[in-house]
Amino acid sequence: MSLRSCLATLEQTGELQTVQQEVDPTLEMARVISALDERPVLFPRVKGSRFAVVAGFNARREHVGQCLGVPRQQLIAAMRSALQHPVPPPVVTSAPCQEVVEDQVNLFDLPVLLHLPMDGGHYISAGVVIVRDRDLGRNMSFHRLLRLDERRLGARLVEGRGTHAALAKAGGRLELAICIGNSPAVLLAAATSPAPGVDELAIANALQPTPLVKCRTVDLEVPAEAEFVLEGRFTGELVTEGPFLDLTETMDRVRQQPVLEVTCLTHRREAIYQALLPGGLEHKLLMGMPREPTIFDEVSRVCECKDVLLTPGGGAWLHAVVQIHKRGPDDGRLALEAAFRGHGSLKHACVVDDDVDISDPRQVEWAIATRVQADTSIVIWPDQPGSSLDPSAHHEPGVRSRTAKMGVDATIPWRKPDGELRTAKERAQFRRSGYEPVSLDQYRLHR
Repeated sequence: MSLRSCLATLEQTGELQTVQQEVDPTLEMARVISALDERPVLFPRVKGSRFAVVAGFNARREHVGQCLGVPRQQLIAAMRSALQHPVPPPVVTSAPCQEVVEDQVNLFDLPVLLHLPMDGGHYISAGVVIVRDRDLGRNMSFHRLLRLDERRLGARLVEGRGTHAALAKAGGRLELAICIGNSPAVLLAAATSPAPGVDELAIANALQPTPLVKCRTVDLEVPAEAEFVLEGRFTGELVTEGPFLDLTETMDRVRQQPVLEVTCLTHRREAIYQALLPGGLEHKLLMGMPREPTIFDEVSRVCECKDVLLTPGGGAWLHAVVQIHKRGPDDGRLALEAAFRGHGSLKHACVVDDDVDISDPRQVEWAIATRVQADTSIVIWPDQPGSSLDPSAHHEPGVRSRTAKMGVDATIPWRKPDGELRTAKERAQFRRSGYEPVSLDQYRLHR
């Protein structure tokens, strides 16, 4: 399902908001997206641009599920299946993303947002970059892209990751394609970190059919139904990039980053530009949800995992809640250790029993309040490899960030304080009691 198909689905269900008046992509549009709590929104009239802008259609799991044709409860299973069984995508000879070829590239024609006054400039935030590693093949990933002038962008590349590694092998000069206005399948696949050599576009195609088309000026294939494709190459130059709001809702620092030049711009007729609010719910969901299956798989190796959630409060990156069906006294601790193996950037993890709804923060807090003793239920691992997104971690240029990690076993404690095992009846006393539901239709309620 393309971006347009998703918008049509959300419009049919009454969930797509449309702002009829003209909106300025410099500061104003980001504020409107935020004020709408990132509900799916379309801006048909954009100041200074002939292109419409859409945002927020991946901010809720329910909407992602609608677009993928997958019930919300089965999203992790669908992601696991796609990661484990990628399907090479077909290549077509003509595609919507090449309906229009711009004679002259001018990046100021695109409604690139300035999100915050302290940003380093106007940023493409939903751009998916495709390159070819000379040893590992095609690679697709997210990169924020700072507009420098009519043809050049500054790209934030995480050191050692796919694009950065491919660029280093190529001596600083590498062909690329930037796709804007993608389906949820492409966006989720771009945020995965599969084994070296696994094609993220094959993961996208396993999630949902994703045909590709050959670029016009570079030796790369791109999603045929993308709204915009920017073709070009890294120039070997560096530029000052940042600050920029990141997943953790704190400003990322300024760095020297590679410059790329766009040499060809193609797009669909009446193309729709996709904006992604930095630090917002859509940003978090797209980056965090692909890590939930990897945590699920690692935990499943040591106990029965039921569900995983990377929480919005933790930037959908640093905090996880894991639900297990506990079969032994040490399952909680084993699950914690496995969760950190499943997502290397994870900072804090909490494991709960299967009677706790991990999507409800109050239930998770209740489990911590009633089932945790700090001296036996909390594990701390000091000086661990951490995330560059964690502002409190120890950061050193060229070296992976270091942090302390904490795990909270909020499952029912099978052992008493003296070490003796509790009986099943004694463990049952830790479960919440509740009231039978009633239908209020039979009662006369007055205000």
